[in-house]
Amino acid sequence: MNLQRCELEELSSIWAVVLRYFGVSKVKFGRIKKIDLFIMCLLLFSCGKEEKLQQVVDVESYVVDSRSIPMVYQFVGVCESSHKVEIWSRVEGYLNKVNYIEGGAVKEGDVLFEIDPREFASNVAQAEANLEREKANLWSAQKSVDRYWPLYQEKAASRKDWEDASSQLLAQQATVNMYEAKLEEAKLNLSYTKITSPISGLTTSSAYSQGTLINPAVNGLLTTVSVIDPMWVVVHVSDSYFLSSAGEIASGQLVVPDNFRFNVNLTLADGTVYPHTGSVDFISPVLDPNTGTLIARGVFPNPNGLLKPGQFVRAQVSGAERLNTIIIPQSCVLQGENGRYVYVIIGNRVEMRDVETGDWYQDYWIIKSGLKEGDEVISVGVNKVKEGMIVSVTNRNKKKKTLK
Repeated sequence: MNLQRCELEELSSIWAVVLRYFGVSKVKFGRIKKIDLFIMCLLLFSCGKEEKLQQVVDVESYVVDSRSIPMVYQFVGVCESSHKVEIWSRVEGYLNKVNYIEGGAVKEGDVLFEIDPREFASNVAQAEANLEREKANLWSAQKSVDRYWPLYQEKAASRKDWEDASSQLLAQQATVNMYEAKLEEAKLNLSYTKITSPISGLTTSSAYSQGTLINPAVNGLLTTVSVIDPMWVVVHVSDSYFLSSAGEIASGQLVVPDNFRFNVNLTLADGTVYPHTGSVDFISPVLDPNTGTLIARGVFPNPNGLLKPGQFVRAQVSGAERLNTIIIPQSCVLQGENGRYVYVIIGNRVEMRDVETGDWYQDYWIIKSGLKEGDEVISVGVNKVKEGMIVSVTNRNKKKKTLK
């Protein structure tokens, strides 16, 4: 009744305005066609009511809660050999043979290259001859000592004669030792003419072809052998990401595995999931000043050789758990000029609220600040509302969903 009474009073006021607009007194009112006046009054009345009535928008909402969630960090990684050896020539000479298939697998001890051995074989023969000569001289020096000793005891030879003979024996022994070392060196250089692989792995192409003069000081690098099982995957973690995680670890909000031994899974360039799980075995203690990143490394079994050095992969690092974390569906979050925001329902009205987001988790945003447990945010219909509007919630998600 009160509402109708107010509306009648408002209509009377509008009626009076219309009469004054047309210069019509109450006496002359009958001269105006009743139908025209009625239409004008309806138009004026409807405009006034439109300003007072607000449309109620149907939306769906999500009630904010907190939970512990397993964290999965995404990085781009590069595959590297877990053990890489450069094959160098140790002696100078002409390259006689390249014995391996370039790019193929080799085993430890396989002969990869052969340098012309003739000069080195000759050096061995010469060293053997020199050693035999010096051994003969040593035998002679020993005989002199043996001869002078009894003579010296019988006073038939002077002490100086015996000491000179003994000194000659010691000098000759040193000469024999030196020539034995030279013989070993000559044999070692001869063995270097057969260049073998110290490890099993994959080879690169040969740097030089048969007939090339190889000089260790100039062009001694011949090829590289890389171990591919196990394989390393190296990722670069930004300093801001590292500092943020370190702060959460220090506050106890983020729990990480012992010794940071995270599990790592890989996705290959074609979208397939690598079948073997790896683990983090090294995190650099220092930042690279050139890139501002921290290097972390995972090790993976690679029995089928699916991973190759230099290959790019997507690494998913898991094993950490974030405690008491507020998350909301990604559909709740909008992007504005000043950052991200959400619409919060208070009573039945809409309030716009700025939020600070963290990482994605599945279909959710991690909220660092701006919301608390129990807040109700619009999840469906965010594009139909604005601040201050009245909404009607048709589906309120109160149940705490279990996340994997």
